[in-house]
Amino acid sequence: MKPEDSSDKGYDQPVAYDAQGNPLYAHPPKSGPQIVHMTRPIDPIAEDISPEAQKRHERSQRAYPNVNLSTAEYVISAVRRHPIGLVAPLSIGTLIIALALSLLANYSAFADYFGLQGALADTATVIMPVMLFCLLVSIGMGVVYYVYTNNRFYLTNESVIQEIQVSLFGRLEQTVSLANVEDASYTQEGFFQSIFDYGSIRLSTEGDETTYRFAYVARPKERIATLNDAVEAFKNGRPTGE
Repeated sequence: MKPEDSSDKGYDQPVAYDAQGNPLYAHPPKSGPQIVHMTRPIDPIAEDISPEAQKRHERSQRAYPNVNLSTAEYVISAVRRHPIGLVAPLSIGTLIIALALSLLANYSAFADYFGLQGALADTATVIMPVMLFCLLVSIGMGVVYYVYTNNRFYLTNESVIQEIQVSLFGRLEQTVSLANVEDASYTQEGFFQSIFDYGSIRLSTEGDETTYRFAYVARPKERIATLNDAVEAFKNGRPTGE
């Protein structure tokens, strides 16, 4: 029989046995995927933290008690939204309240102009409805202020943490490791953003290609420079600055 006529048939069958009875094969038998078992210590070695990093960590915990920080993690930069985003909603709410109170103060003239009679012509009739309306508008302004100011962006020596206040009772937190940050940039569009120096920060991550955005950031160029420095230092194993 020519060598090229041979096949692999029968290679999975032992051709002999050794002294201990173990099978010997002319060809290694076909095997499935290899499984590697790894062990980890029950008590892992504690991370060596420098005194300076420990001080920064403790200082960050006191300053930002709501931020979940790891053992050696500390906040480098805390970004809040620029107050200019509150100008429009608070101004509109204030104008509505002013108009309502002005109507209440001049209700007699208003009733005479429209020819209202009876209880509708009495100012005492509309005092409670107008005051209740002003209270509801004030509460709405407070909710807008609370939701807006509780959107925050934290840069630490290990990650980026974004706290998103969706509504009065809706909250979302996103954490991205600095090792996964692929690109960080900012945008400033329009006259007002350039004059008042605010804009939007954009982060894109590796792998899942998720994009994170944070709007109304004061001094976005400075914030992005700090973020890029932290990402570069983290990926190259260098300590990050304050």
